[in-house]
Amino acid sequence: MARLWGDGPAIPLYLTEPGRAAADLGLYLAARPALVPRLPQGDGHPVLVLPGLLADDASTRVLRSVLRRLGYRVHGWRLGRNVGPTARCVQGMRDRIDDLSDRYGRPVSLVGWSLGGIFARDLARRTPDSVRQVVTLGSPFRLTRHSQSHASRVFDRYSHLHVEHRELPLERDRAPLPVPATSIYSHLDGIVHWRTCLDTPGERCENIAVLASHLGLGHHPAALWAVADRLAQPEGTWAPFRPPLVLRPAFPRPDVPATAPRTVAAA
Repeated sequence: MARLWGDGPAIPLYLTEPGRAAADLGLYLAARPALVPRLPQGDGHPVLVLPGLLADDASTRVLRSVLRRLGYRVHGWRLGRNVGPTARCVQGMRDRIDDLSDRYGRPVSLVGWSLGGIFARDLARRTPDSVRQVVTLGSPFRLTRHSQSHASRVFDRYSHLHVEHRELPLERDRAPLPVPATSIYSHLDGIVHWRTCLDTPGERCENIAVLASHLGLGHHPAALWAVADRLAQPEGTWAPFRPPLVLRPAFPRPDVPATAPRTVAAA
């Protein structure tokens, strides 16, 4: 499918995002009776879920509900609508991670959707002792040009409220995260170009491809399985993602050049 709008996702992918997200939700609802009981169970450690741009905790309700059923102590960010790194947002997330790690006496796993994932990676760098691991969903933390995201104009609309301003490319010359990191992304993402979501190779970082819309990543069955699998790893250990044989078709092989960051394939 040819790209028609800069070097971001193709126009048809962008325009069909709401409908495809609704279809992803329908797929989850149909699969839920068989899916949820088979998801890897958790160990009860705390998990903080951060929403994407213009979203709030309501957008992550399905994801948090599933993780709660798996035994995790799951929390939303409680900061209202995400309009970027405002003073309230930046300080609020720091206070939230401090409160949860102190309350439970254990590091907190961070799950961030889109912009929430960029925030999660920032938190992991600032407070590595308080973070167990980071899982991102369609987060363009490798953005190099505004044209790679159809959300850039919306983000810039609130820039006068932001207290942190970063130049592109994001994470330029930054070391890998000091904690395990997983980026879940989709070649069918209609909001951000999927390449902007790829992490660099490392001993404890990976990329997992699923067939979901950007707006559906928080409830797509394959994404939920990947999140649950990563969170279920025993603390202090890490192994690459390997889906069950029956689910391998849900995790496509990535069509990335050999020179691109290493990505976990369902093989």
